[in-house]
Amino acid sequence: MSALEIGKQLVSLCQQGKGMEAIETLYADDIVSIEGQDMPEMPARMEGIEAIKGKNQWWYDNHEVHSSAVSGPFCGHRQDQFAAEFDFEITNKQSGERSKMREMALYTVRDGKIAQEEFLYLMG
Repeated sequence: MSALEIGKQLVSLCQQGKGMEAIETLYADDIVSIEGQDMPEMPARMEGIEAIKGKNQWWYDNHEVHSSAVSGPFCGHRQDQFAAEFDFEITNKQSGERSKMREMALYTVRDGKIAQEEFLYLMG
């Protein structure tokens, strides 16, 4: 599958609320995930499908999602990459703080699977 085809599938699954299914079906076993910064709960860089599943499960366990939207895929001159934009309104279950979160994810595809994801945040 091409990066564009994988991107379309990822966006569609995420729009349906099936993010974990996207990880199960579209991610490589040796996936690398890079967040914008380290967090107390986990490092910015994580490797391996089980670590990425755990990171995502932690996120859903610790946040109530009120709304979400996903757009893309955005493609450029590189045939092995695509990006998707994510918008969430969430409540942190620990603090009770409700907030909006917006991020861009850059995905790199290798051998028909997502080999790397990197998250970029709207700052300022």
